[in-house]
Formats: sequence, C-alpha cells, structure tokens
Amino acid sequence: MHHPSVDSPPHPPALRTTLRTALVLGLCSALLLTLVAAAWHPLISADADISRTTHRWAVADPDVTQACRILTDWVWDPLTMRLLGAAVAVWLVWRHRAWWTAGWLVVTAAVGTLVQQGLKAAVGRARPVWPDPVDSAHYAAYPSGHALTATVVFGLLLWLMRRYGVAPVVWRTALAVAVVSVVGVGLTRIWLGVHWPSDVVGGWLLGAMLVALAIAAHLRRRP
Repeated sequence: MHHPSVDSPPHPPALRTTLRTALVLGLCSALLLTLVAAAWHPLISADADISRTTHRWAVADPDVTQACRILTDWVWDPLTMRLLGAAVAVWLVWRHRAWWTAGWLVVTAAVGTLVQQGLKAAVGRARPVWPDPVDSAHYAAYPSGHALTATVVFGLLLWLMRRYGVAPVVWRTALAVAVVSVVGVGLTRIWLGVHWPSDVVGGWLLGAMLVALAIAAHLRRRP
C-alpha cells in the first residue's frame, strides 16, 4: 500500500517558508477584501481622509502631478510591466532554453491580470470622484491593477535574478528599482486621485501572494 507521507521526499525548507508566506498574505488579502466589501466605516473614513489630503496636494502642485502621470501611464503602466515580463521570458528561452520557467513567468502575470479584473468586477468599488480631477481611470477601483501588476512582475524578476546568481551590484540595483517602482506606482495612483489607499494596499498584498504561490510552484517543480 502506497503512503505518500512515507514515500514522498519532505518539502524543502524554502518551499515550506514560501507556502507559509503565501498563507499569511492570503489571509491579509481576504481580511482587507472583506472590510472593503463590507464598507467598514473606519477603513472608508481613513481612505477618504488620506485621499482628500493628497488630492489637495495634487491640485496645488501641477508639476509633481504631471510627473506622476508620466510615471503611472508609461513607466509603471501594467502594459509596460507585462512587456517587461514577456521580454525576460524571451531572454530565458533564448539564453537558457528555460521554456518551463519562461512559461511560468508569463502564466503568473496572466493570472495576476485575471485576479485583479475578476475582483474589480466582483467588488464593484467606485473610484474617488472630484470636482476638479487631475486624472481619470476606468473600471472599478479595488484592487489597484497598477500596484498588483508591478508587484507580481518585479517580485518574480527579483527571485529569478537571485536564482540565476547575478552579480551583487546588479542585484542591489534591481532591488532598489523594484522597491521604488512598486511603492512609487501605488503612491502615484493615490496622488492622482484614481484609487483609494486601500485599493493600492490590496493590490500589493494580492500581488505578493501571487508571487509567493508562483515561487512555491517553481520550487515544487524544480527543487
């Protein structure tokens, strides 16, 4: 009689740690989603207070607002992030013949898109509305697709860089760019008044959870 618990090798520590991380991120994401869907007053009030303040700043400082538009619409736009992921996938195939890893990268990015679009439709949260808007956006607010997509793409690319053993200076540079980009894209969405702060936090949490699950899948496939 076959006993998987006896015959199967134990999960490596990295896999167990990654799965625990994904679980914690999933629970945090579920909690925030519940609070948003239930329109929990303290959260809604905090969102409104922060958004009113940042909107006043955005109206008063058009130069910073224009810079935020350029960053959010071109540099950190979800399409730009997906193209970056696709370019890395092509490089993985061309340089390393890593077909499975390239497909893993593309599929994870696609799952991220499906998750955020599905939740937008399910939650149907309205975006902030201003009498003097500085920018506009379409579809529902929760979660922020910009924040989720940047988190997924940069998270996966950082992990791949560590796995392929890049030089320390390259790693530090990439880490700095990733942190600035992931944090920056979320802040630009709030500054431009097209997302509530909790939309951005939700995008970060969901994106990080997807990264952890994807890494776990890769570790399980290729220990």
